[in-house]
Amino acid sequence: MSHTDVITTALFYLRLPEDGSKPYSSVTVDPVTGKRDSNWESTPHAVQIENVRGKEDSVSLDTTGFFFGKHAAKHTSFTNDDKIKQEYYPESIELVKEITGARQVHIFDHTVRRRDPAVVNDTPQNRQPASLVHVDQTPKASHNRVHYHLPTEAPELVKRRFQIINLWRPIRVPAHDWPLALCDYRSIDVKKDLVPVTLKYPDREGETFGVNYNPDHKWKYVKGLTPDEFILIKCFDSQDDSKTALLTPHTAFADPTTPPDSPLRESIELRMLVFYD
Repeated sequence: MSHTDVITTALFYLRLPEDGSKPYSSVTVDPVTGKRDSNWESTPHAVQIENVRGKEDSVSLDTTGFFFGKHAAKHTSFTNDDKIKQEYYPESIELVKEITGARQVHIFDHTVRRRDPAVVNDTPQNRQPASLVHVDQTPKASHNRVHYHLPTEAPELVKRRFQIINLWRPIRVPAHDWPLALCDYRSIDVKKDLVPVTLKYPDREGETFGVNYNPDHKWKYVKGLTPDEFILIKCFDSQDDSKTALLTPHTAFADPTTPPDSPLRESIELRMLVFYD
């Protein structure tokens, strides 16, 4: 590996509440402050991130917890939620089935992000890159997702292997600005590094993983990922056999090698329940 394959930058990890309480965040933005209620903070740590451009086959969903692929989407505007659901959802389901061999895929939501340096707080109407190292779902939350979105089928579906996988793709321009970094599952200590964080919805509670800093973490990205390329991010896998990657911490980050005239990042991520026979 040459030094040109690796960049050094800051990633933001979880800092636990000083009173020892379980960390939590609200999904609701305060209309006065524009902020979300939470009891934790983040702290930066300098890390090295390897650019695996040209070596994309060195990672996979079941070894590292993520997958880099190339497949141009037919839907390209990503400006209308209904159109996204009507056009982009079906083609993405077929793509994930083809890659994973899954029998059934259910998309339960999506997020479009368009970075704007003038936006101070992330809001549902103006989503910004997520700059905290995290995993979207804990095992508890993953099982709850199946029951919440597919209540009739859930008792049978959870008896077989299932996953939560995000499909992440740049929109319109390559993602030089605030790209996505992913942590090799083999480099994390599952028992020590992952911290359940309560996610408070108006009508229920979810749970994500915050991540404690660990100098052993091995971070990867593909520099300048294009709209014709995508990332599959594993957030959960029920196949807990000590051989299979169960998840991957991930985060957006400021790449110090980003050209100063690069367009601001635009992206879409789909969150999927993925079921097998």
